[in-house]
Amino acid sequence: MARWGSNARGRLEEAAMELYLERGFEQTTVAEIAAKAGLTERTFFRHFADKREVLFGGSPVLQEVIVKTVLEAPEGTSPLEMVMAGLEAAGIFFQERRDRSKLRQTIIDAHPELQARELSKMAVLSAATAGALKQRGLADPLATLTAETGILVFKMAFERWIREHDPHVWTQLVRDTLSDLQKVLVKPAVQPPGL
Repeated sequence: MARWGSNARGRLEEAAMELYLERGFEQTTVAEIAAKAGLTERTFFRHFADKREVLFGGSPVLQEVIVKTVLEAPEGTSPLEMVMAGLEAAGIFFQERRDRSKLRQTIIDAHPELQARELSKMAVLSAATAGALKQRGLADPLATLTAETGILVFKMAFERWIREHDPHVWTQLVRDTLSDLQKVLVKPAVQPPGL
């Protein structure tokens, strides 16, 4: 087996995704992933802490994009606008990985353990976003509330995006999701019947 090989991380990701889809996440071992990629288990562990991280390895990059956008937003930008700009910037990250994102979500949706891991990663992303907002001068609880609102918008927009036929609608989906949220937060002038 090749010790290093070119693009070992990408080969491992591809092999893992194929095996998770074919055999199921629980039934797939690190040894099988490494063998399918033509690499060693040792090489696998140079790139990933465990087999779950194959699906979550992009989280630090996503976090970096959102936090950087919040920190670099122009003065006078509202905290929520900062977070939304970060989410929109994340669209570039996703558009380059659309097919992988869809497959990844299929695998996660089928396994409660992976769903729990995704929730944990979202909590880390929210905390990092709140931290960036605090650096910009927004105190708690508003920093945390704004970051959590952003994560909610992100999750809903992502669910819509992976079902869309047009992969270039990320920004519009983020904006539409925020608009939908704002509709339920604003008291209508006339109460609809039954509410």
